[in-house]
Formats: sequence, C-alpha cells, structure tokens
Amino acid sequence: MDIDKIENEENQKELTDAERDPSYFNYYAQLTHQQNMLEDVIRTSTYNSAIMSNSAYFKDKTVCDIGAGSGILSYMAAQAGASKVYAVEASNMALRIKKLIKSCPKKNPWLTDKIEVIISKVEVPNLPIPKVDILISEPIGVLLVHERMIESYLYARDHYLKPGGAMFPSSGTILLSPCTDASLWSQTMSKVRFWEQTNFYGVDFSPLSQAAKDEYFAMPVVGCFDPKTVMAAPVSLKVDFYTIKNEEIVDLYIPIEWKISYTGIIHGIAGWFDINFEPPKGSNASTYCISTSPSSERTHWHQARFLFKEPLAVNAGETVYGWMRLIANDMRSYTVYSEIIVGNKAGLSPSPEDVIKHLKNNTIDKAESRVGSDGHFGRRQAKWDLQNQTYFYAYDPSTAQQDYKSDYNFLYTPDNNLETDKEPNVLN
Repeated sequence: MDIDKIENEENQKELTDAERDPSYFNYYAQLTHQQNMLEDVIRTSTYNSAIMSNSAYFKDKTVCDIGAGSGILSYMAAQAGASKVYAVEASNMALRIKKLIKSCPKKNPWLTDKIEVIISKVEVPNLPIPKVDILISEPIGVLLVHERMIESYLYARDHYLKPGGAMFPSSGTILLSPCTDASLWSQTMSKVRFWEQTNFYGVDFSPLSQAAKDEYFAMPVVGCFDPKTVMAAPVSLKVDFYTIKNEEIVDLYIPIEWKISYTGIIHGIAGWFDINFEPPKGSNASTYCISTSPSSERTHWHQARFLFKEPLAVNAGETVYGWMRLIANDMRSYTVYSEIIVGNKAGLSPSPEDVIKHLKNNTIDKAESRVGSDGHFGRRQAKWDLQNQTYFYAYDPSTAQQDYKSDYNFLYTPDNNLETDKEPNVLN
C-alpha cells in the first residue's frame, strides 16, 4: 500500500493554500530547502537550546508550532516534555511530518501520540486547535521580516495562545549601519553598463540603461560581508512579538543617526537582525539569542546590503541622519524606502510620506551633494524591493586578512587615531 498516495488523497482538499500560493509553498515543500535550514547549525542548535534548556517550562504543556516545515521544532517540544504539539504547516511538507509520525512507535517511539499535524495556514478560521500554553515558530526571513511569516505568528498569538502564555522566539531586532564596498558597487554598475551598449549585434540597448540602473540598484544584496566595511555603530528597532500588533508589523519605521567612524564612501546601508528567546515575565526560563551580525558566525540568512546608485562621501566625526521604512507588499515581502543626509539635520525632508510618494513615482534614488557656507551637505533617497534579492557570496571570514588596516577598504581614520594600530569598533 502506497502511504504517500493515501496521504495525498486524504489531504487534497486541505492543500488549497499551497495551490493559492504555489511558488512559496512549493519551495518549502521540498526536502532540499528544509535540509538547508536544518543544517544551519546556529539556527537549529539555538532553537534546540532555547527549548531543551527550558524543559521544565515545556513539561506537560500544550504547544502550537506555526509554519512547522520539517517539524523539527515540534519534535524538540515533544522531547522537552510537551503533552501535545499542534504542528501547523500549509505546504506538502506536512505530509512528510505525517509520514514520520505514522512510523511511530517503531521509529521515534517518544513521539507516539504527541504531535497532531494541521495542514493549513494558521489564519484559516475554526482550525481544530485549542488555546495552548506555548507558541513556537521560525517565522524569520531576510532582514527579519521578508516572507511576512511573522504576521502568521502574531495571528496565532491573538487566536490560540492562552493569556500569559509563552512565545519562542519572543522578539527580533533589526540593525542598520552605513557600509562601504567599492568592489560590490562597481560590479553592480558593470551590469548596468551592459545596457549602455549602442551596438549589440546591431541593436542600440541604451534606451534601457536607466531602467537597468533602477532595477539593479533596487535589488538588496544578500550574503556575508566583511564587518570591517561597516562605518558606524548600528541603529536598531526591536520588534516585541508579545506586544506588537499585526497592523504595526506591516509598516516599520527606523530612525537613523550614525556617528561616522571613518572618512570614506558610503555605498549603501547594511542590515541584519537578532532573534531573541527571552523568558516570559515572572518565569525562570533561560535566555538565548541568534545574531546574524557580520561579526557573528554565518547563518543561512546572511546579511543584506542596500546600495545607493550614487555613493555618499562622509568624514570621520560627521553625523548621518535619516530613516528607513519597510512597508509590506503583495509579494510576501516589503518595499524598503530610505532617506539619509550628512550635514544639517534640518535638511531632512518634511516627512517620510513625501519622500515615499516621490519614490513611488519612480524618481528613485534622488542624490544631492553640495558644499556651501553651512558646510558639507549630502542627501540620498532610495527605494528597494526586498523580495527581488540578488546574492554575493564572495566574502569568506576564514580567509579574511589578519593584519587588517582600515585603508584596505578605503576608510581613513582621523590623525589622532593614525598614531596607533587600533581601529574604531563600530559594531559594539
């Protein structure tokens, strides 16, 4: 008897979510992509530590796993002593969880009768899930919010978590810093140059060159990068999963104020995030954190960089002001807007709404630089589509230069710092 065939017939009606969003759910239905996440040691081991070290908190509790994927968090919760785990997964990967569960008690006997698989999005009304003691999930994407799974996590909080119940993870923090990378910027610009050709097999491509520049520079660059290319300590925005509302997570505003550590060129904004597992108030649960900082061990999320079409020159000691705003879109992601200035803070636009309106009208990446009686002034306005990611994996921490000097990255420290080999620490 073909167990896979039977399971597919059983769940054909329940898998309409995947049919409505095939590219997303088909991706997570593949074992190869689940394996990529499972093999991320930082991700998987930290979740395991956060759950298993709090086994006293999980013992005899009911748990709901939102976007269960391979089911690994559900299995960990059962190992930690949970009495019942509801594994909610909308993709066909739910059938893999069912297959593993049906192999009990011969295989994994400790899972017997512990996990119930719910093949659905959690937002579907009237799911057979009671109010539970604990929510677990890995709802995280690039720059924390890509893929918009956090909204499902918050929906589950509002509909299925008991008052005073726990959430693993409890919060996330987005961090932003100015960064320099002449090589990356030049490589991006070289792609634009292709479309500037006036005789490509007899065709003049130059009418498309501006569109190419708009497109390539609107693509966030995902991949690890040298932490020494960061030019100032990061600003941050903490997203508390216990308290933030769903209508707030779809529009995030991050104020920017960077004290520049080096004289050099800002080619873009670097972004990463932390995931925090903090104990519920009044409990003795242990605290854990996953950091995707460029100074931390790499994860499958890497970091993201948002390049400006026109870099911005800055001097050590200057302050850069501005903001980044992330607005949810219909592509399971966010449109990212930003404005930064170096010079008088009064030079910022009257409101982000004015800038966003201007950027939506496709006058993107407004660049302005001048030197006047009030000193050096520069402005950059830009828009990026977080879902249209490109990838750059050239940096390898294991081969990074040990005898590093900031000028290797065209970053120059003030004279009073040049007397020593000490470099400013901009990440702490």
